[in-house]
Amino acid sequence: MYVTRVSAKSPLSRQTAAQLSRAAASFAQSHAVSTHTPGLHLTSLHIQPQQSQSRRPFSSTSRTKLREYFPEPETEQIVKTETAFEHPLYTDEQMTKNVYYAHRKPKDMSDRVALYLVRLLRWGTDLATGYSHDGPTPKDKLTGKSTAVVPSNKPYRMSERKWLIRFVFLESVAGVPGMVAGMLRHLHSLRRMKRDNGWIETLLEEAYNERMHLLTFLKMAEPGWFMRLMILGAQGVFFNSMFISYLISPRTCHRFTGYLEEEAVLTYTLAIQDLEAGKLPLWSDPKFRVPDMAARYWKMPEGNRTMRDLLLYIRADEAKHREVNHTFGNLKQTEDPNPFASVYKDPNQPHPGKGIEHLKPIGWERDEVV
Repeated sequence: MYVTRVSAKSPLSRQTAAQLSRAAASFAQSHAVSTHTPGLHLTSLHIQPQQSQSRRPFSSTSRTKLREYFPEPETEQIVKTETAFEHPLYTDEQMTKNVYYAHRKPKDMSDRVALYLVRLLRWGTDLATGYSHDGPTPKDKLTGKSTAVVPSNKPYRMSERKWLIRFVFLESVAGVPGMVAGMLRHLHSLRRMKRDNGWIETLLEEAYNERMHLLTFLKMAEPGWFMRLMILGAQGVFFNSMFISYLISPRTCHRFTGYLEEEAVLTYTLAIQDLEAGKLPLWSDPKFRVPDMAARYWKMPEGNRTMRDLLLYIRADEAKHREVNHTFGNLKQTEDPNPFASVYKDPNQPHPGKGIEHLKPIGWERDEVV
């Protein structure tokens, strides 16, 4: 992406005049729409075929203030840095047929506490992000495989900007549970001088995956100072709460995260439904292309790099996290091996894995995998 910063000084120096000249050329080459917003600067990738995919022609940020949010470092020896956790391949059929909203009913007090906390967190997040989608309440959510979860006679209140506010805020804290759990299990393994049986890698990979969701959305929207402040406060409270809670009851924390991922699947299902209904025209534009980093990370094939495709991939990731954490919540925390990183005696039988070909939305029971 091209960066233009203009400094209004008088008199103009030669360097400043050159900068202004380059800025004018940049304006002439782009089609910018500018509307300043305090919470989020929308910079969706509305790309002309002949333009570089690093440009951001549509933006609600003033063109003189628009900048690359996290430019790739330029070095003499390194071309690029590969991801540490390679993402498994998802097919379009798997993402549309195997992924849907589902709710695991609480079975004991631990589950009920986890569900209540998620409901409380959902209320606070809706309030903080201004989410006002007319849909079912948490108690009246979808139980089947259909994505038609919003009544068609309700007024539409969301927009691309509002969805991105929600996505950025959610993903900024969604990577916390996996990192906290992986860190504490790592320290527990060192302290007790015992194996962790494969849990750490899966938990850290989950945190990494959630961070990639955030980085992808940050290629499309730059948070303002108010959102930065909200994210700072939310992450601080959430991290310390998860840290203490995981020390007390890891099982409850995994159940909490499983219920949290249920909400994430519902959120992305609603966004996909709105997109398919033509309510988000900027993202429905056939010239829209997802960020290059997203195409590389998810190995998105040519011709399947629309916003709908991106949301399908991210929703599938959230559904996988839902399955993983509900399954972990069913296991003995210090004894059982990680079923998602294990080799099974009968490979022909459906079993947990890194992909979504055998996705089980409410998790695998202990007797099914151990």
